[in-house]
Amino acid sequence: MANVVVVGAQWGDEGKGKIVDWLSERADVIARFQGGHNAGHTLVIDGEVFKLAALPSGIVRGGKLSVIGNGVVLDPWHLMKEIAQIRTQGVVVSAETLMIAENTPLILPIHGELDRAREAQNSVAKIGTTGRGIGPAYEDKVGRRSVRVADLGDEKTLALRVDRALVHHDALRRGLGLEPVDRDALLNSLREIAPAVLEYAAPVWKVLNEKRKAGKRILFEGAQGALLDIDFGTYPYVTSSNVIAGQAATGTGVGPGTIDFVLGIVKAYTTRVGEGPFPAELNDADGQRLGERGHEFGTNTGRKRRCGWFDAVLVRQTCATSGVNGIAFTKLDVLDGFETLKICTGYELDGERLEYLPTAADQQSRCTPIYEEMPGWSQSTEGARSWADLPAEAIKYVRRVEELIECPVALLSTSPEREDTILVTDPFAD
Repeated sequence: MANVVVVGAQWGDEGKGKIVDWLSERADVIARFQGGHNAGHTLVIDGEVFKLAALPSGIVRGGKLSVIGNGVVLDPWHLMKEIAQIRTQGVVVSAETLMIAENTPLILPIHGELDRAREAQNSVAKIGTTGRGIGPAYEDKVGRRSVRVADLGDEKTLALRVDRALVHHDALRRGLGLEPVDRDALLNSLREIAPAVLEYAAPVWKVLNEKRKAGKRILFEGAQGALLDIDFGTYPYVTSSNVIAGQAATGTGVGPGTIDFVLGIVKAYTTRVGEGPFPAELNDADGQRLGERGHEFGTNTGRKRRCGWFDAVLVRQTCATSGVNGIAFTKLDVLDGFETLKICTGYELDGERLEYLPTAADQQSRCTPIYEEMPGWSQSTEGARSWADLPAEAIKYVRRVEELIECPVALLSTSPEREDTILVTDPFAD
């Protein structure tokens, strides 16, 4: 059976939550493979809104196994609050429906404190972090000083892990003017949360490989977007993990041959949150209109998103780095009513045309967009469930996007409701 990876192909906020939820009906397992609770998903199901950050989107679907893979960094206190909240909405969360990889690194309170302190004192260039400790937690992972889920089950190992981390963190805190970490208080907090976390702990790599051999369908869910990838994003204004599709294998413990289809989620225009280059950004009435119509505010942070026309250069680039087989095109309805639409088809840099975003930060900041104009449409596309429901101009816009990004549309989303989706190619088809 086919296994599918879902990745955001822009700067995040593309509507992955709805698409993953829509696909999860066809999947047996939904596995989150990177990121932390800084990237929120909003699901709208039969009019009810579910807001998730740490939990995989598939958790709202009964009879499915949701997995938090080792590529994630996990705040256990936030997770328990999220579980408690979603249970009040009637969602069943148990060891049968949720599994956490034993080798998942934990986000500790000291990570958030360090994150916020560094951002506050960064006089050179702010990264735009959410301050939730994701970056410092990944730093500890590669620095071999993380507390991992499995460590919660052994008192001696837990103390050793905390002591190793504090040698590093207390030195940093002194330089930032922060008080030393209260070791005993931190250990007590971890001891208290341990039973609740360990209830869901399992060798995820083993379970997923067994599921695959049994012919079960696995849906791999990423957070953020490929333009925030630590290697291929707009560095240093990126997240602290690999976001592209290849991370699905590393972040869950399956081989790359497990992946059969990569679905890139692409918004019909472009947005980003926080700092960093954005060649097609609009600081005018059109940008304001896109933001208002698209309700462009962060699920977790409430931060206003910067808006711009669709950037085909960036999406073509991310489709290449993630090996995208087809895209899910979302928020087409936000473009309803625009008399003229623009698509960025290239950049001008120092008098030359570029067909890709350069790596050097200075060059990225100096790229100006080259636009192609297309007629808009006055009819509503909201809620369309077939091509016949779309205006001719909207179909032409979608087809032009396919040509420019060199990748076909597999799904077309026309509202936050899960059923308002036009299926062109089923990613799970064998």
